[in-house]
Amino acid sequence: MTQSPATPLPPPKERRRLREACSLTQVQVAARMGVSCETVRAWESGRSNPRGGRREAYARLLKLLAEREQEKTGDQEAPEVVEVTACQGAAAGGDARTAVPATAAEDPAAVALGDPVAVRTEDPTPVPEPRPERPLTPAQAFDALYAFCAPALVRQTFLLTGRRELARESVERAFQVAWQRWPEVARDRDPAGWVRATAYDFALSPWHRFRPRYRHPEPPPSDASDRALLDVLLTLPPPQRRTLLLYDGVGLDLPETAAETEATTPAAANRLLHARAAVAARLPGLSDPTELHHRLAELASTERLRAPRPATVRDGSERRARFWTRAAIAFTVALIGTTALTLRTAPTRYEPPVPPGETVLGVPPKVAPGPLSEQERELRAKLRSEMQNGPERVLPQAR
Repeated sequence: MTQSPATPLPPPKERRRLREACSLTQVQVAARMGVSCETVRAWESGRSNPRGGRREAYARLLKLLAEREQEKTGDQEAPEVVEVTACQGAAAGGDARTAVPATAAEDPAAVALGDPVAVRTEDPTPVPEPRPERPLTPAQAFDALYAFCAPALVRQTFLLTGRRELARESVERAFQVAWQRWPEVARDRDPAGWVRATAYDFALSPWHRFRPRYRHPEPPPSDASDRALLDVLLTLPPPQRRTLLLYDGVGLDLPETAAETEATTPAAANRLLHARAAVAARLPGLSDPTELHHRLAELASTERLRAPRPATVRDGSERRARFWTRAAIAFTVALIGTTALTLRTAPTRYEPPVPPGETVLGVPPKVAPGPLSEQERELRAKLRSEMQNGPERVLPQAR
């Protein structure tokens, strides 16, 4: 696949040395870069390298670490780099401290799609030590995750479906599920990825085609180039569209894209190649991945997509949970009542059923006796005479 000119990076051993020289852990670097700790470990071991905007941000961070190392060698005070993003604070299960904001210059194209490296890491002023504060409550941690991820996630889902209302509904439903399973989501290594995968799965569900509100297409974007790009995206198969959005839109690495789409790395690379080829065939100007990334970000930023407030999402999640709980209780009570009524009205002994009547065949009809023949009359006379003049009975005599 084609790659844009890459920003030079120090060797893997030098990256690790700079991090350890400034007394930073891999967790702190991962939190500052918006990636997982395993990704930072892969960068420092040489197994993989960052790409795109994340590569530039990582190069700036290493340059900043090198300058601070030089300041330390010159017996100058070097401030410690400490920053925790909202998603990492939410991942701590409500125990994360509030982060020290750095002076950031944001890239509008990257911010539109929620690029985790959109915030620059250069800060000419020393960063003061963070003050210890009270741990975040679960609601505060959820609100921080929602404020960090929801706006960009709505725009991403719009590019995935082409429907504004479905994008908002998918993100809201994903965060409702996240609030219902908040202990699990809070302890997840990547809470933003968990919510993003849930929103994408709901948005790409094939059952939406049977809903009356989604049977008719929505008004397309006003700009002709935006309409052409959105049409090309919607003609791609859902797996290819999702892979293209995650890799060229959000800026994930290929292994992370494969893991989120539940595919192998070669399969994800194959989907990405086919999706890029389809886009380049329809729009030759977007054959460069960097230009495609900026066009996707511009298309998402032109839409007025607003996510509901986090308190509204939490209340909706609790109402949905109460509704299904009451429905389950009502169904259980109805089942118990039906079983009790059946046991009450059922017979206690076996009563054989009365068989229905049957027609018996082969029985001769009833007829009246006819006249006697001569022999029958003689037999009758003989029997009558013998009964009257029969033999005398032998009676015992007493002696």
